[in-house]
Amino acid sequence: MGYLLVVTLIQAFSFNLIGEYLAGHVDSYFAVLVRVLLAGLVFIPLTRWRRVEPAFMRGMLLIGALQFGITYVCLYLSFRVLSVPEVLLFTILTPLHVTLIEDALNRRFNPWGLLAALVAVAGAAVIRYDRINPDFFMGFLLLQLANFTYAAGQVLYKHLVARYPSDLPHYRRFGYFYLGALLVVLPAFLLFGKAHFLPDAPVTWAVLLFLGLVATALGLYWWNKGACMVTGATLAVMNNLHVPVGLLLNLLIWNRHEDLGRLALGGLVILLAVWVSRHGQRRVATA
Repeated sequence: MGYLLVVTLIQAFSFNLIGEYLAGHVDSYFAVLVRVLLAGLVFIPLTRWRRVEPAFMRGMLLIGALQFGITYVCLYLSFRVLSVPEVLLFTILTPLHVTLIEDALNRRFNPWGLLAALVAVAGAAVIRYDRINPDFFMGFLLLQLANFTYAAGQVLYKHLVARYPSDLPHYRRFGYFYLGALLVVLPAFLLFGKAHFLPDAPVTWAVLLFLGLVATALGLYWWNKGACMVTGATLAVMNNLHVPVGLLLNLLIWNRHEDLGRLALGGLVILLAVWVSRHGQRRVATA
């Protein structure tokens, strides 16, 4: 639990740093690539290449590609059209994706999940009711893809660690995660990155260093390790705790003129979507 609480604070701060110092100032693909490389420099030297099952290695490569590679490329792209409070609110839906993935792994269909998704879209429309455009919905969809891949990474990591137990410490087998992320991020930068849109200020490089060494290296490692120590219900709650903390930081420090009424109303609708999902999950379990 302690690992998840610490990472929650790091995540809340990181979302604001991305929105205020990187979005619109640095190429998104380059920013994500730097984070992966810095985190890899921390964990690759600690990684054990022997006494690790090949199936576990392949699983970690997939998890890294999903939970960081695809997730953070989509997240950074969404900042181009969404504000920091909107990005934070739309990440509330991660537990919904966790539920859908668990249902898929257990080969069952839960109609409540579909209803929750429709309610969530309505909540997004409330937040931007006066400025709804294709770019806004593209940002919303990008974040839902990010939520899905982030949730998939958490679920798969728990299953993978349970299936392949080891007496090695977690950090000895975590370097494969960043190699998997690199398999997505590096080609994305080479294909779509803008080499002329790189950091040109010391504060930007400082933010990238913090995000790479703290948020990406320690943060993702602690989060996945902590996820293996708690129940699914606790993990779902912790997935959302960064939202109020991040919003509080953003509104107090960087974004004091945000329309609080609209954010609150839209946020309540999105929370309703999460409640619908959990209610449906309980109904299915009872049945």
